[in-house]
Amino acid sequence: MATASEGSLSSADADPRRWFALVVIAIAQLMVVLDSSIVNIALPHAALPASLGGLNIAPKNYQWAVTAYTLTFGGFLLLGGRIGDYMGRKKAFMIGLAGFAGASLLGGLSPNQQMLFSMRALQGVFGALLAPAALSLISVTFTDSRERARAFGVYGALSGVGAAIGLIAGGLLTQYFSWRWCLFVNTPMAIGAMLLAAPNVRESKVHGHPHYDVPGALTATLGMVSVVYGVSQASTNGWGSSAALPYMILGAVLIAAFFVIESRRREPLLPLRLIADRVRAGSFLAQILVALGLFGMFLFMTFYFQNVHQYSAVKTGLLFLPFSAGIIVSAGATSHFLPRVGPRPLATFGTLMAAVGLWLLSYITPTSSYLGHVIPAMIVTSLGLGFTFVSVASTSLFGVDARDTGAASAVLSTSQQLGGSFGTAIQNTIFVSGASAYGVFLARTRPTLDARAAHALSEVHGFDEAFRFGALTMAVAAIVFYVLVNIDRHHLGQHDAVAIA
Repeated sequence: MATASEGSLSSADADPRRWFALVVIAIAQLMVVLDSSIVNIALPHAALPASLGGLNIAPKNYQWAVTAYTLTFGGFLLLGGRIGDYMGRKKAFMIGLAGFAGASLLGGLSPNQQMLFSMRALQGVFGALLAPAALSLISVTFTDSRERARAFGVYGALSGVGAAIGLIAGGLLTQYFSWRWCLFVNTPMAIGAMLLAAPNVRESKVHGHPHYDVPGALTATLGMVSVVYGVSQASTNGWGSSAALPYMILGAVLIAAFFVIESRRREPLLPLRLIADRVRAGSFLAQILVALGLFGMFLFMTFYFQNVHQYSAVKTGLLFLPFSAGIIVSAGATSHFLPRVGPRPLATFGTLMAAVGLWLLSYITPTSSYLGHVIPAMIVTSLGLGFTFVSVASTSLFGVDARDTGAASAVLSTSQQLGGSFGTAIQNTIFVSGASAYGVFLARTRPTLDARAAHALSEVHGFDEAFRFGALTMAVAAIVFYVLVNIDRHHLGQHDAVAIA
């Protein structure tokens, strides 16, 4: 139940340290967002042989540097929010910062890929405790509605530009220091945030007997890890092999068990009533599909720029900036179009644009021009995604009861992380299989081809096949949104009026 302190107090009655608290929360949010993109730039260097300062990561394992983080982050996000509510949001925030700092430090010191992937997973666990606590602290710290809107604006802006900052920072740190500093950098940021948080962030918690759905969190996360592991093994052993199929089946059983557990829990991580509604179910599914088709693109374009074109890490980060700018521009435009046009045409059109952009990207070659081919395809994709992201966010909360607003927001974030995890794993498997098969084809049909040129052609062929999968997934997302999310601007306006009232 809402109390007077949750929105009716004036700014004069509010916590005088609230703006210092926002700085702390902003640092933590920036760190979490940075970590999802900064490692992509560092990965080609981390994958090098040990003699060159890397960890000798095989191509089939590239995706684990990304998915080890996103799987645990997404899998424990709902549980992390619940823990923060009952244990205390400031306490959860501080523990999350300390754990993130430690995991980042150990990850940067990793002597092998197994430890790197393990520490990335541990980062995800503490990130899942940190992120929802930070968001909740904004709500309870800023009691004036106008100030709260400004605070959420800062938080949202960091989410939007953090990925771009991560790409540039990753390039600078990798090129002028070491790929390991892309992990080390989190430690001083987290320690600084902890020192600022101690005197400036006030504690808040939900009173009552805590209910932690640990079985739900474990079955969901272990199930998804099992599926992703099975998919990664399929790239070298085949989809029906004993190294892949049993893990995928086990993962499916665990995920099914998760839904059974949720249907019987008094306070489940995922209230099934949220996905029983057609509009919200369509929004969540569309979010999963969009992430499924998108996340692999960042990984493969990083290797394309650095391995095929031999661009520096700094230049690679800068080459991604137009993509980030395209999302920011179209997302801003969507906020104006949404009340007039409605979410369904915007999201459908935007997702189809993204599909076209990825399909164009699937025709790159080792000699493709950045200005003539790569950047037009990336801009088309990013402009479409800006339309999609804003529309999906608005419909995922459509008609949600006040008691479920936090859970619905968390499910949307979780959908993105988990869709990205599965998508990166599947696309990496497609890439490895496609590159290997094309390498055999070239050896048979063009035996005199230079080895370096043959490797570049095979690698880019694998990228192209992965991008086509992404394009088809985006097209399916457009169909899902159009068919299931059957609301227009009139419905959206009525919902807003009810929410405001």
